[in-house]
Amino acid sequence: MASKAKRINHYSEAVITAIIRTAGYLSVLFVALISFFLFREAIPVVFKIPAGTLLNTRWYPIEGLYGLLPLLLGSLTITLGASLIAIPLGLLTAVYISEIAPPWTKEILKPMVEILAGIPSVVLGFLGILVLSPFLRETFNLPTGLTALAGSILLGWAAIPTIVSVSEDALNTVPASFREASLALGCTRWQTIWGVTVPSARSGIITAIMLGVGRVIGETMTVMMVTGNAPTMPAGLRTILLPIRTMTATIASEMGEVAKGSDHYQVLFFIGLILFLFSLIINIVAFQISARRVKRSERLLS
Repeated sequence: MASKAKRINHYSEAVITAIIRTAGYLSVLFVALISFFLFREAIPVVFKIPAGTLLNTRWYPIEGLYGLLPLLLGSLTITLGASLIAIPLGLLTAVYISEIAPPWTKEILKPMVEILAGIPSVVLGFLGILVLSPFLRETFNLPTGLTALAGSILLGWAAIPTIVSVSEDALNTVPASFREASLALGCTRWQTIWGVTVPSARSGIITAIMLGVGRVIGETMTVMMVTGNAPTMPAGLRTILLPIRTMTATIASEMGEVAKGSDHYQVLFFIGLILFLFSLIINIVAFQISARRVKRSERLLS
């Protein structure tokens, strides 16, 4: 009986290992197929449309104007604005949950953060249209509340849960001996947090920020609903109170109306390729930083 049970366990482990290995290979295959499809549809743009047209400041496909600068700068504006909101709030929240909050508060805040992460982007956009946009229009006396500021606030809200969760995990991996040594040397609790704990979790916090920024760059429905969808060039600091359009919103709003194989169709895929490369770079950097953190933790524990 013992030998039979051992064989069953061996076969079960072999099956589970094979399933996990297959899932990993399929993930790599899917990413490779997506990359191939994007490159196949987007690369012809480089040979068919002059670089001067793609680097133009006007996006008006009906007249053959495919200037990507307003869309690229619009995405960067939204990303920067959302990052300025999400990074400090997310980091401070993570520090509070990990280092300061009593246990009963953690039991409330952790589920709330997870619930916030699960809110669909279309719901955030709906709330932005009904609540945030009218508030911004009345507060700043604007013609419309559908502006870059509305998109930045909502995307910052959407990125906060990612930053909080990953940053808190990084803070929790800091050995307790670090805090105890700092307190034993006469440092205050705040000096220990900002001088010892946070710097020790720096790699994990940077990973959290990178993942949060990646979430902002790839967001579609929220920015399409609350930013006004106007492909205009930024005009300094005033841009934050003006309608704007991002690359993701352009693909979502126009892909269903273009003829397959047309210049417009291929330019939209070229925009998708740019977004794909941005997201890929961000995830690779985050992975490298995370791997470095793991190696550092292993060295400390050894």
